[in-house]
Amino acid sequence: MSNTGQQQLLTTSPTPSPRGVEHTLAELVRIDSRSALPNREVIGYAAARLEASEFKVRFFPYADEQGVEKLNMVAVTPRDISDGDPIELALVGHTDTVPFDPAWTEALTLTARDGNLYGRGACDTKGFIAAALTAIEEIDLSRLRRPLALVLTADEEVGCLGAKRLADAQAFTARYSIVGEPTSLQPIRAGKGYCLAEATVRGREGHSAYPALGASAIFRAARLVARIEKIAEALKSAHTHEAFDPPHTTVNVGLINGGTAKNILAGECRFTLEWRPVPNQKPEHVVNLIEEEIVRLRAEDESFECEIKVTRLDGGIETPADSGLVRAMEDATGKRAGAVAFGTEAPQMKQLGAEPIVFGPGNIRVAHRTGEFVPVEELRECASILARMIERFCVAERST
Repeated sequence: MSNTGQQQLLTTSPTPSPRGVEHTLAELVRIDSRSALPNREVIGYAAARLEASEFKVRFFPYADEQGVEKLNMVAVTPRDISDGDPIELALVGHTDTVPFDPAWTEALTLTARDGNLYGRGACDTKGFIAAALTAIEEIDLSRLRRPLALVLTADEEVGCLGAKRLADAQAFTARYSIVGEPTSLQPIRAGKGYCLAEATVRGREGHSAYPALGASAIFRAARLVARIEKIAEALKSAHTHEAFDPPHTTVNVGLINGGTAKNILAGECRFTLEWRPVPNQKPEHVVNLIEEEIVRLRAEDESFECEIKVTRLDGGIETPADSGLVRAMEDATGKRAGAVAFGTEAPQMKQLGAEPIVFGPGNIRVAHRTGEFVPVEELRECASILARMIERFCVAERST
């Protein structure tokens, strides 16, 4: 596999010594790695730790839409990814965090209180990264029989963009992957997809006192939105997947904007459409249904004009219940593998050949908010479980 143009020398800090998982998390939280910023410092911190453990570290740089430099990192031991062997187990975490309120003055200072550790990213997903680094340093890596990787990505919070770049480039292949997300230490084997589209409905401006001389784009958009609501209702009984709550594809119109003044017929109306498809449904199914409704509306009004632009089309994911990783994680956690409705980087890991599981400390319901936290005991247990997975998949002899 060629990596020409994808790798870049990264200057790292002096080689740090192994630390406890809480100390590691404190150091990661200290680094401001919001999605709008470069993630070089947090990648450099992890790379120094991994290079000290003799990992072969590769960087995959790119510039985001604002021209900000971003880095994906793939660190492998005992062999480099250029050797062509699939990685047996890839631990995957995203380095970026969502923004935080400036009034949260301790956002970048890990704070312990009542058995929890507070700080931006502590739950989503620097807790998982800290646990992965700790687990790696607890293992005698000279015993590894099969390749282990730590993969760190950029821009997950704005669309899994870093992971998509790795998948598109086929940067590596893997057999199994544990994708870090806050799941309260429950292994997750299925996830809904995440799709977005922008709809632009056009009308004809005119004085509101003489509506017959124009056509309101807002009224037209309202008719389409009403039909989208009916599609959402119909989806409740179609293509259901009982592992999810709710067990069907959901549809939402989250933003709408149109018109220029109260007494002008709106010439244009835009709205943002979001849907989360279950794994057994093609991600484009919803937009296809909406396009059919647009055709019907045009048959009723030949001047009806609407453009749908799909901006994200990520399908759902499901790893078989009998996967070796699913069974191992269920054994290690004592919890049955479940499903989540929020987006993750598991689909990109599947594109890279892996059977993915989503897993990590903390609860998604406290992620992204002021006062985000991870329970200390979950953080420690996560490190222990990851160490056991490394032993099982990369050290132990294969079971027959």
